[in-house]
Amino acid sequence: MDQTKINFNHKPLNLRITRSHECAYLENRAEQRLAADISEAPQLHDQLAESGFRRVENWVYRPVCGSCNACIPIRVDAHNFSLSKNIKRIIAKNSHLQKSRLDNKADEEAYELFKSYLNSRHNDGQMATMSFSDFHSMIHNSPIDTFMVKYRDENNALIACMLMDSQRDGLSAVYSFFNPNHAKQSLGTFLILDSIILTKHLSKKWLYLGYLVKNSPKMAYKARFTPYQLYLNGKWVDTE
Repeated sequence: MDQTKINFNHKPLNLRITRSHECAYLENRAEQRLAADISEAPQLHDQLAESGFRRVENWVYRPVCGSCNACIPIRVDAHNFSLSKNIKRIIAKNSHLQKSRLDNKADEEAYELFKSYLNSRHNDGQMATMSFSDFHSMIHNSPIDTFMVKYRDENNALIACMLMDSQRDGLSAVYSFFNPNHAKQSLGTFLILDSIILTKHLSKKWLYLGYLVKNSPKMAYKARFTPYQLYLNGKWVDTE
């Protein structure tokens, strides 16, 4: 990594540009990221997140690809989010699930669900080879307020998890995974819907969903959750 030391809001932060590697979302594209370790400066996280950065473990990053700007930060307005008939049906399908924020450990049960999800949906991705130790670090190696919501069915089987960061202005959906054998329950959509509801319940404004990539099937779905804002040219812009 190349390393450059700059001042971010009058506080020193080492920002590094990663080596170029294959893009995970668009074919025949290369990706580079601007990244920083915030282990010693967790108080900077919220300001960075509000400027389009994402967190993974103790790092925050933002794409800085030389010939592409397809990754656009997106956040959903939880206060003004409305429940359509289709959304109400998805919530009703999953009304039997029991959720807990108290049991947020990265245990073997959660890891097996995680691996099952990756093998079904992303077996060609960078995360496919993650060990239990890697998974544990993803969940617990965070310098900020991070929690995981676990969802269990009527038989107490773990069928879905959502890893989330708490920020001053909202929540951030870091990563979700679920049992791929429950396709009829639309669990991926449900986890986002329930996160929007939780954001509003906590009297927070925004649910951050990472990056919208309109030409990527893996990322374009985020535009379904309206109203939302996009981070364009250094500011958040309404799209409705």
